[in-house]
Order: sequence, then structure tokens, then C-alpha cells
Amino acid sequence: MHLRGRDFLDLADFTSEEIQEFLHTASLLKMMKRSGISHTPLTGKTLGMIFEKPSTRTRVSFEVATYELGGHALYLGASDLQLKRGETIGDTAQTLSRYLSGIMGRVYSHQTLMELAQYAHIPVINGLSDIHHPCQALGDLLTIKEKKGGFQGVKLTYIGDGNNVCNSLLIGGAKVGLNVSVATPPGYEPPTRIVEQATLISKTTGSTMEITNDLNQAIKKADAVYTDVWASMGQESETEARKKIFLTYQVNIKLLSFAAPEVIVLHCLPAHRGEEITDEVMDGIHSAVFDQAENRLHAQKAVLALLL
Repeated sequence: MHLRGRDFLDLADFTSEEIQEFLHTASLLKMMKRSGISHTPLTGKTLGMIFEKPSTRTRVSFEVATYELGGHALYLGASDLQLKRGETIGDTAQTLSRYLSGIMGRVYSHQTLMELAQYAHIPVINGLSDIHHPCQALGDLLTIKEKKGGFQGVKLTYIGDGNNVCNSLLIGGAKVGLNVSVATPPGYEPPTRIVEQATLISKTTGSTMEITNDLNQAIKKADAVYTDVWASMGQESETEARKKIFLTYQVNIKLLSFAAPEVIVLHCLPAHRGEEITDEVMDGIHSAVFDQAENRLHAQKAVLALLL
């Protein structure tokens, strides 16, 4: 009950024990779903889903999660709201609080979510922002826990752009005691503030955080290798330039040969096959990509069940 009513904007807002509670609940709900056991704590509740950015996995997983927990999910596209017509975020948040049980936002700016949370009287959940992607990271941690049996002594290597996914993996990894190594081209490292925050947290959990441009160093003995698209939504004008810069940071079979023998490969999707990851890896024996995609559903069910 200590989680009820809280916002879910950034994994840094939660203790290590609380994140473990989300993961435990996700595992329990996953088991119940597979066993055909109904659990409907959201009966009579409605989740409003604000989408400034289009999505496949976020929309479907949140709608299904809410439905399977007995609630109703309401899609609110950018054209459905008055925000573009001059209404303040604060007015929107206070109004929606009178109708809904919770708000999920997939937005361009993290500031939008912070303002929604400031004025809303109901939980606000980060479905994605430019700084954090905590629901994705929670699903990722659930996948690593399932595949590796836990986090202690496990090394996750993230390869590519130091983006919102990378930020949340650093914070989430530090919180649960996962060793995280991030390899990016020079100039594409995660924000210094995030790295310092994750490093500080890691000192309390006994894990390590590493940021490097040396791919060979990062991949060594990796138990999990994670990549993402080189140009995120909103960076389309940089796509061609980034392809050249990130070319040597591709996750392929040769690269995996330097990781641990039982390495798993992760990708938050959608994947640009042949760019950041090859078909051979994406569809290969090391891939846990689609288990990871499924776990977004279970992780988000845990967030909804515990917060709403």
C-alpha cells in the first residue's frame, strides 16, 4: 500500500526494495496469466493514455494490461486534447484527475510529465520521455532476472546511443545491483548527471557503472548485450550521419563472440535490422528480444496494480 497513489516517472524515485517489489509482482502476475488465474484489482478504474508520439508496444501493452487487470484504458492522441490549442498542462491534469484513476504519458519532453504529476491528483506514469523510459527498463530487468536468476555479479553491456533507454538502464541497474557497461561513440554518451546519479546509487548496492567508447572493453564477459536504434524518434534528420558514426557499434555475431558464452541479447524495439543489430543475432539462439517485449506487459501490470 505504500506505493498506492505515487507517480512513476523515474526509477530513481524508488528504493531498491520497491523496484524489487515491482519485479516480484510482475513475476506473480505473469504466472497467474499463464495459469489462467484472473486478478482484477483495477475493476471500475480507467487509465488515460496520452500519446504525443505514436507507438506499437506501449499502446498495446498498456491497453491489454489495464483490461486484464479489470480496468479500462482510454487512448488520448495529441489531436484529442486541448493542449495544442492553448490549455495549460496544469488545467488538463486537474480536469483529467476528476475523470480518471491514472494517467500514462508517452511524450516528447520529460517536463510535460513533471507538470502533469505536479497538478494531477492521480498517479502519472512515464510511458516514455526524452530523458527516461522506466517501464521499458523494468521489463528489461524482469527479463534479465528470469534469464540469469538474479542481478548480483551479472554484467549488462549497452551499446549505441546514450538515450532515454540507456539512462533508465543505468538507474535501474544501479538500484538492483546489476553491473552496467555503456559503450557509445565519442559525443554520444549518456548525460553526466545520469551517470553520476547511477554511480552514487551503485555504491550502495555493490554494482559498477562504466561509460566508455571502447567497445572491446565493454563487451568483455558481458552476460547481457543490449542495443537500441541509432536515431530515436524526433532525430530523423540525423539518421544518415548517425549511420556512419555508429557503424562500428553494430551488435553482430563477431561481437558476441567476445561476450560470455551464455550471453543474452536485448533490444527494446522497434529494431532497424542490418543497422544496430543483424538478423543473425536478432533471430539467433542468444536473442531474448521477444521475451523482453512480452515482459513489458507484465512489468506494466505490476506498476498499474501497485500504484492505482
